[in-house]
Amino acid sequence: MTGTTTTEKSANNPLEQFVLLAKTAKGAAAIELIKQAVETPGVHVFGELLDMPNIKELENGPYVQYWNTLNLFAYGTYKEYLENKDKVLELTPTQKKKLQHLTIVTLATKSRCIPYSVLLEELDIKNVRDLEDLIIEAIYADIIHGKLDQKNSQLEVDYAGLGRDVRPADTGVVAETLAAWGQACDTVLACIEEQVTRANVEKQKATYHKERIQRDIANIKKSLAAQAGGGGVQEADMAGGSSGSGGSESSREALSAPPDAKKKQQKVKGIKGSGVPVRSTTSLPVQSSVVRKRSVQSVKEMENISQQTDPFQRSNNTKASISESDAFDIIF
Repeated sequence: MTGTTTTEKSANNPLEQFVLLAKTAKGAAAIELIKQAVETPGVHVFGELLDMPNIKELENGPYVQYWNTLNLFAYGTYKEYLENKDKVLELTPTQKKKLQHLTIVTLATKSRCIPYSVLLEELDIKNVRDLEDLIIEAIYADIIHGKLDQKNSQLEVDYAGLGRDVRPADTGVVAETLAAWGQACDTVLACIEEQVTRANVEKQKATYHKERIQRDIANIKKSLAAQAGGGGVQEADMAGGSSGSGGSESSREALSAPPDAKKKQQKVKGIKGSGVPVRSTTSLPVQSSVVRKRSVQSVKEMENISQQTDPFQRSNNTKASISESDAFDIIF
């Protein structure tokens, strides 16, 4: 079980096996270990190996070139290799290509768009075709992520697929970069909070506006329902008002008649010669204006007939005048 776990860790971190071997490797074994580390595919960081005591011993002594070569792969570029060939080991084609890939990573951390001219100079490549082949290999190896812009003769880098070791002298620059990044994050966070607050305010306004519209709609519905239900009552009130006004006119006419005529009028149960009975009451039903007019006309006609057939009433100066209010009591 322990062997399986160690194998998995080594697969995830290819440098780990070299770090474990460096604990016991000294002299020639340490030299051979450095040569294998800089040439093994997938090993792109070397800081842990440089920190091992047995490797640090090579810094001062006859094997200083191995120490310098390991430092070159950890922090340097291919151009630095060309400038310091006498201080480092002669590199194999595989080691040269790895150092060129690491150089592209270093350039990518400084600029998102790297011109071909800069790459040709830094990598010591003579033609664009070889340069593009090298870049394509780096992309497929997941060392960098980007694309070739052949029209503008530049490499557009999205991000680097790996990170290089940081020189001890560059820790201040890293701290400044992290501080700037943290400040940018705070600025973005403040903008997001402002947008959230604004969105909440707009949401509250929209909710209030919606509720107000719903209340207005409910009130309009209630008003329409009340108007529809009270239409019959209004018509009855209008009819009652007309009857009341007619009654008032009848009352005025009744008041204008002599008192003895009103007494005779109340005692009359029928009109001679007409055959139509007449009854008197104080409660008048509500009738339409057309029926009321016809009733008044009929009453006047019957009054004329009564005057012609009854000589007593014709000679009597106290003839009773049937008012409009009594016309409503006639039953046809």
